[in-house]
Amino acid sequence: MSSHEQLVKTLSLIQLERQADLEQYRQKVILRSISDRVKDGVTWYPVRMLRDYIGTGERIIIEIEKTNNIDQPHSFQSGKVVSVFSNASGTPNKQHVQGVINYVRDNQMVITINGDDLPDWMDDGMLGVDVMFDEMTYKEMEFALKSVIKAEDNRVAELRELLLGARPATSEEQTTANQSLTTNSALNESQQQALKKIISAPDIAFIHGPPGTGKTTTLVSAIKITIAAEKQVLVCAPSNAAIDLLVEKLSEQGVRALRIGHPARVTEQTLSKTLDARIAAHPHYHELRAMRKKMEQVRSKAHKYKRNYGYQEKEQRRMLFEEAKALKADADVLEFYIVNDLLNNSEAICCTLVGSSHPVMKGRKFKTVFIDEAAQALEPACWIPLLKSQRVIFAGDHQQLPPTIKSFQAAQEGLSVTLFEKGISKFPHLGQMLRIQYRMHEAIMRFSSDYFYGGKLLAHPSVAHELLRPNHTPIDFIDTAGCGYQEEQNKETLSRYNKDEAALLISLIEKLIDEIGIDTWLGENLTLGIISPYGAQVELLHQLAEGSAQLEPLHKLISINTVDAFQGQERDIIAISFVRSNDKGEVGFLSDIRRTNVAITRAKKKLIMVGDSATLGAHPFYTKLLDYVQAKEFYKSAFEI
Repeated sequence: MSSHEQLVKTLSLIQLERQADLEQYRQKVILRSISDRVKDGVTWYPVRMLRDYIGTGERIIIEIEKTNNIDQPHSFQSGKVVSVFSNASGTPNKQHVQGVINYVRDNQMVITINGDDLPDWMDDGMLGVDVMFDEMTYKEMEFALKSVIKAEDNRVAELRELLLGARPATSEEQTTANQSLTTNSALNESQQQALKKIISAPDIAFIHGPPGTGKTTTLVSAIKITIAAEKQVLVCAPSNAAIDLLVEKLSEQGVRALRIGHPARVTEQTLSKTLDARIAAHPHYHELRAMRKKMEQVRSKAHKYKRNYGYQEKEQRRMLFEEAKALKADADVLEFYIVNDLLNNSEAICCTLVGSSHPVMKGRKFKTVFIDEAAQALEPACWIPLLKSQRVIFAGDHQQLPPTIKSFQAAQEGLSVTLFEKGISKFPHLGQMLRIQYRMHEAIMRFSSDYFYGGKLLAHPSVAHELLRPNHTPIDFIDTAGCGYQEEQNKETLSRYNKDEAALLISLIEKLIDEIGIDTWLGENLTLGIISPYGAQVELLHQLAEGSAQLEPLHKLISINTVDAFQGQERDIIAISFVRSNDKGEVGFLSDIRRTNVAITRAKKKLIMVGDSATLGAHPFYTKLLDYVQAKEFYKSAFEI
């Protein structure tokens, strides 16, 4: 297909994805009663207001608390758009106001409200919060795709033909770049090779970073070198968490990073780097605030004059509104100056892919855009910052988790294939795989290295032989075949769980804790991740862990979650429950083997896997995994435990 045909198809696929996402939202939120929505975790009701205050950027922030104290899984997380509503009027068209979640902890939620005032009906009680459908993201992706399709005789058209068409990419050395800067003694050889490829790439380059290979470190070094040559760069990632991490790392290296985006979507560590916080710290901010305060006073005075007053009062009201309008215009001009001053004096403008369409970015162009976690980014989202850039540097790993896609049809027809994956397969000579990993014991790394990375990964000497205890094996695979541990399915969510396997995994962890000792465990700050690909199994593992006397004192060091939630993280010990155990040999969700690659490679010193070899062995990937653990004598039957 031509580049145009590919993009037209991608546009139809993102529209399919939008329909699937909206339909899920309709089924979960719009078409259900409050009690059902609460049960499904898409609504908190009833809630009470704890307090409200003015936060960063003069925005209204509210803190609310659930009053039913029922602890259950939910869809609320920082950065999500929500609707705060009141049922006090008793009408179906309930009163509501939108906002963005700052953070959620236990039964409390902090929300930044959209708008200048807190609605009066908030005092009426019967408050609740719904998750909202994110319409804006789809609009921005569709707009970007249409812009790329229409592009002619410009840099966007050239990049389109490079990445999707027949145009070849070169790696001629850039005269503006300082080659000597790549000689960084803190970086290993493959990392330095990645820097050289970035410096010499006039169009595109790829950092392929397998687990634990220092991708972020390499990327930060590349950004610093590029800033030295170009003065300013655009830095993007698909998620708020990924871009916040980069802002933190860049700031530590002395880079003047400016975080564009809603303050509610930003971590506390990054808040001071946001545009809103920087505006508030600007030398001219006190003038802006004084103008706005005077404007509000004038508007308030104008509202005191009713329409049925005489001519003089009406004239006075008109003049006051004119004055308020003039003050607002002056304030807008000053704010425009402050914003542009901040943007012009920043070295790295950092935002999510969709965030690069923020109004303050209108008309801005960049020589280079860096896209981190590019193998987890939808192609349409990547085109948003590419519209503003002359060249692009992708960083990621297409052997780890792909983008999350709700439409099975869209995923099957190609939406799950990222621009990173398309580009690195088309131009392998423009990519550099990082080869030294600094996370895992050599034996934990070896299977993934051989299966996914052509056996090219090497464990750094500092981690290669690091065991949890001298007498421990780095891996334990516990086989439940023949035990009768049958999987079950949650009728509502259709997610799988396996009660016996969950109980066995928790008992194995309890034995490990007893062996090491709670005091030693706490003294060494040993971290443990308990992982399952299935949400229903995660829920079950949470319940069992909460009822465990051994796990209770260590709860701050233990995380239990799905594989997707662990990407980019690491733990001293990882324990995985594979769940699937059936007579048909169906592995379902587990057939996306990249998910298992992520799960395995989170472990630093110890990896525990529990699964049914009779079911898993029906898939060639798991057959190879079983062969590996048996050959290395890491295999045990559950009957031996």
